[in-house]
Amino acid sequence: MPGIASVKTSAAPVSLTVSYPEKIVETDRKYRQHILDTHLVTYPVRVRETDVLVSTITRLDGVTREQILFYRGQIESYIQQNPEFMHTLVPWNLTGPAPGVIRDMSTAAGLAGVGPMAAVAGAIAAAVGTDLLGYSDEVIIENGGDVFIKTQKPVIAAIFAGRSPLSMKMGVRIDSVSGPVGLCTSSGTVGHSLSFGKADAVCVLSGSCALADAAATAIANHVKTPGDIQNAIAFGQSIPGISGILIVVKKQMGIWGKLELIPITGKKY
Repeated sequence: MPGIASVKTSAAPVSLTVSYPEKIVETDRKYRQHILDTHLVTYPVRVRETDVLVSTITRLDGVTREQILFYRGQIESYIQQNPEFMHTLVPWNLTGPAPGVIRDMSTAAGLAGVGPMAAVAGAIAAAVGTDLLGYSDEVIIENGGDVFIKTQKPVIAAIFAGRSPLSMKMGVRIDSVSGPVGLCTSSGTVGHSLSFGKADAVCVLSGSCALADAAATAIANHVKTPGDIQNAIAFGQSIPGISGILIVVKKQMGIWGKLELIPITGKKY
């Protein structure tokens, strides 16, 4: 998945998906290479396949790891009982009791018209991020290009869109002062996630991180060429709960909703 590469607050730079474009940090996720120093502490936490980048007021490595294990365990247990949940590409008909993270994934998938695993990264980021708010008033968690954000000032997220000439040259202003938001990204040209489209980046903003994740996948599936941008945005507007969409395909871009476009000056990464 591409990243929402950097973040800065309105007063001083911060990072999102996470690259704050100043200080270089080597990681296996290239969109994380550019981390800007802020009042938040930024650090990776890895638990098996889950690899998140966390920004909090103080380090919360242990709590983050415990909560990732907790929610991964819930998802893995549910899949053991319902193997098709992991593989279906259509919305999941949830019957009977299920953990909250499974319900979030299923609800998001139903609204976006995709399989529930399209929402897994966003759902885990939101579940863990919500728990961390009990320890830190500000939390940013990036999970494979899907970001849970709760900060006390607006942030600017720079968009990584692979080889597009627009990559890392623009950002979007995100205001999570009144409540957490999710900013999630899907791509048909970057990363290994399943996509039936060819967009370099489809970014979706929502109050639900799981929904933003699922919707980004659904919208990206509608983009094969730059000529598809307008229709893909129209499709995304039909998904309840979506408040912003940005699509990048090669040299062209489309934007809608509560996403204020901000030029990013300096080096293109």
